[in-house]
Amino acid sequence: MPAPRSTVRRGLAAVAALPLLALAATACGYGSQAKDDDARANVSAKGKKLSSDTVKIGYFPNLTHATALVGIQEGTIQKELGGTRVESTTFNAGPSEIEALNAGSIDIGFIGPSPSINGYSRSQGKGLRIISGSASGGVKLVVDPDRIKTLDDLKGRKIATPQVGNTQDVAFLNWISEKGWKVDAQSGKGDVSVVRSDNKVTPDAYRSGDLDGAWVPEPTASKLVSEGAKVLLDEKDLWPDKKFVITNIIVSQKFLDEHPDVVEAVLKGSVATNKWINANPEKAKASANRALENLSGKPLPQEILDPAWESIEITDDPLARTLKTQAGHSVKSGLLKEPNLQGIYDLGPLNKILKAEGLPEVADAGLGVK
Repeated sequence: MPAPRSTVRRGLAAVAALPLLALAATACGYGSQAKDDDARANVSAKGKKLSSDTVKIGYFPNLTHATALVGIQEGTIQKELGGTRVESTTFNAGPSEIEALNAGSIDIGFIGPSPSINGYSRSQGKGLRIISGSASGGVKLVVDPDRIKTLDDLKGRKIATPQVGNTQDVAFLNWISEKGWKVDAQSGKGDVSVVRSDNKVTPDAYRSGDLDGAWVPEPTASKLVSEGAKVLLDEKDLWPDKKFVITNIIVSQKFLDEHPDVVEAVLKGSVATNKWINANPEKAKASANRALENLSGKPLPQEILDPAWESIEITDDPLARTLKTQAGHSVKSGLLKEPNLQGIYDLGPLNKILKAEGLPEVADAGLGVK
């Protein structure tokens, strides 16, 4: 039974992604900024430390990662951790975040389904667990309306995704396949040119005419619209009930085994953050924008922030059935061999918290730990 969704269709965007064979990381290495996102995250809260002095959390500076943006900005996650300090790092896309998780550079990550699937599969089920959902939706295909007027017009055009094998990349490759068109998944060459482009530079590339469009998360999609692009497709319209997981919370199996109390505290902070976002959508939107300003040096203009925020739903539910579908998309695209996903979810700690809060528990679609 799905947990309540903070119908915060107010965009919180993020790109979750999946590492495939040793995908290239972002230009800045594992993460773009290994720094605390807010002064409140810089000082350990009063209280007893848990079993670890620190917990290293990774996420994207995108609205689809609003739980992390707001939870760290408002100190909600830190409050649950007491004297255990949050250290945070931001990423452009999931493959590089998975590399950081594998290297021990982060312990817990907000990330999309495709990198979660690939990271779990490549470690033969020993590297990570999905412990919660975080967001649904917030992904759009936006195009130059002068060059592309219908979906059929995409053939022969250059369309950006955030990173090879990331969640949006897999979704676009699957959509192309459904159209009966051919594209080499690794090179991106074929009936459509799939250009892997960092979300930070995609608007500039579009403005210069190097791109005809992009399949991207918020707020990048709304940034492109502000440059004159048009929304040609909202990915949620491709899914039953218009819901699909865009952001999960994952943890390294090693950290979960050694510090279950810290993991539970982060989850408590996540649930509390999502509840606050749901109850205070306008305040939450402003908080997320302040967090983005801290990370990038400037806030999003209202004309970008508002439509981006509207397209995302915040939820504790990992929407596990949609992850199974996305795994099939990765296989069909040729980026992943048929994975064994049994055990990818460990929702016991989350359901314990939800039950204590009087909230409905969430399901793992038969893919939970035995």
